[in-house]
Amino acid sequence: MTTRIPRIAVGGFMLESNSHAPVATREEFEECLDAAGEPLERDWRSPHPRVPATITGFVAAMDRLGPWAAVPLRHAHVGASGPVEQGYFDALVDELCARLAAAGPLDGVFLSLHGAAIGTVDPDPDGTLLERVRATVGAGVPVVATLDLHGNVVQRMVDAASVLVSYRENPHTDMAARGADCASILHEMLGGMRPTAAFVKLPFVPPSVTQNTAAGPYRELIGFGQRQIDADVVDVSILSGFTLGDTPKNGMSVIVTTRDAPDKARQLARRIAQHAWDGRRAWVPRLTSLADATAMALACGRDTALPARLFADVADNPGGGGRGNTVWILEAFARAGVEGAVFGPVYDPPLAAQAHRLGEGAAFHAVFNRDERHPLSGRFEAGACVERLHPGGYVGRRGISAGQAIDNGPTALLRVGGLRVVVISRRDQARDPVQFEMLGIDLGAVRALVVKSRGHFRAAFDECFPDERIVEVDVPGLTTPVLSQVAWERMPRPVFPLDPDMDWHAA
Repeated sequence: MTTRIPRIAVGGFMLESNSHAPVATREEFEECLDAAGEPLERDWRSPHPRVPATITGFVAAMDRLGPWAAVPLRHAHVGASGPVEQGYFDALVDELCARLAAAGPLDGVFLSLHGAAIGTVDPDPDGTLLERVRATVGAGVPVVATLDLHGNVVQRMVDAASVLVSYRENPHTDMAARGADCASILHEMLGGMRPTAAFVKLPFVPPSVTQNTAAGPYRELIGFGQRQIDADVVDVSILSGFTLGDTPKNGMSVIVTTRDAPDKARQLARRIAQHAWDGRRAWVPRLTSLADATAMALACGRDTALPARLFADVADNPGGGGRGNTVWILEAFARAGVEGAVFGPVYDPPLAAQAHRLGEGAAFHAVFNRDERHPLSGRFEAGACVERLHPGGYVGRRGISAGQAIDNGPTALLRVGGLRVVVISRRDQARDPVQFEMLGIDLGAVRALVVKSRGHFRAAFDECFPDERIVEVDVPGLTTPVLSQVAWERMPRPVFPLDPDMDWHAA
């Protein structure tokens, strides 16, 4: 007697949409990754894949669990940007579902999603994709999916999926593990397990810099949720949400999935949600003024006996939809005469292209953001020298990108007075030491490192800059964690902390 090998479809769509950022276009996705069919499978089987670790983690776990046949659908992802261009998204979903329908009988579907996408028309692309997949495969086929813990979840997403599993770590160093969890859950479902899920939405939007899971209130909350797991509970996912999506979907979410125990799922989801709400006042950002940050950097440059510091430009985080090009810290440090500081990566394709035309060693007048029209970006001009050039491709060695192939496009290292600035051509956050090391920078000798990132840098640069040396700077930008400075349009109200005196109970 032979046992039929399960056929599992694999695909996904990942975008975190900042509603105040420019539209995420087809070209932006294609620069990062948009693959279907055999090219998609070749990528996830390659030594240095471009697919997210959720997919490689799922595939590796499925391989360990026994024989299976992968049916590659389509996967596209890009770093955080604005709303996705509707025509592009609609065509992507049409193709993914057409591949599903053409695949014939399937035993399961795995999707790598983010959960915080918005479209130029559709306010909930993730929900739309899940509902289309469910309608294509029918009610009896398991559909499991990973979500970023910054996903903005709504009930239709929970209803369309069999199981949703979110990350538990921020920085997101557990993506492969959560993909592996989905493989284990899917195998259990193929053996007859029937999952039941409960969902609670909180009127609570935690500022981004309070969502680190290495320490602080989110770590405590995640731990509280994981302690509820027992023989009946499949998964507990607590999603802080993506605040700057500015959509009716905004807010923290709790999803509890059980093994055919719906009452227990509901009770646990309410208990965890109430625990989160009761501790809400611990989620308060503590930022450093630009003047104080500049004074710290000056001191670091003048006195090598002082510990070096990392300054996070959290308000201009490309990982949250920021453009990666604001000049407020760069201008302040340059005017103050800071020495020994390195900035990056700064997204400025015209400036990077100019440096590549001029060549290494060239001196010229650098204009940062010469073509930028957004008032939050600013403009800065100074004499500069081209120190190093690089094509921009690399393989990550630490943190969220370890082992992945990344391409920042033509990259230049410019010296501006006592500062050095890494300028890239494809928008990206500071995610890996190699972004600096490939230009000859010894991070251990840098006195002040200024990164365009909110928090993922912590998993990559901690070998030189532990948490006690990190300074989060309060400057303008599209990803500011100072929520009172954001021009809200669709945020559901009342919501904490924008409405600090509101009350709520998980009933």
